[in-house]
Amino acid sequence: MMFLIRDRDAKFTGEFDEVFRAEGLRIIRTPVRSPRANAYAERWVRTVRAEALDWLLIVGRRHLERVLAIYVEHYNQRRPHRGRLLDCPSGPPPLDFGASAGDVHRRDVLGGLLHDYEAAA
Repeated sequence: MMFLIRDRDAKFTGEFDEVFRAEGLRIIRTPVRSPRANAYAERWVRTVRAEALDWLLIVGRRHLERVLAIYVEHYNQRRPHRGRLLDCPSGPPPLDFGASAGDVHRRDVLGGLLHDYEAAA
């Protein structure tokens, strides 16, 4: 099941909710008097827009879902995280001491917007 998490602003009317319910989404409202409850969601939306969606022309729902799936995998598994001392959540790449420092392959993700780097085999 998919969810729409929103705050309790008066601009979100019952009709607004019905549009999303008709698409099969469950509406979840943030708690009363909790201004920071949306902080993580807002940070995520800002990040995905700045790094991916603002640079692509999305042509339909399936395209959007595919782009978001690729970006989520990159964001959660492949990119370096500062809280992990710039390690990826999937773990550091295996070291091959026989390869020189220049033997690195770059894989373009989302048409070159993002890049994954791997040590050459």
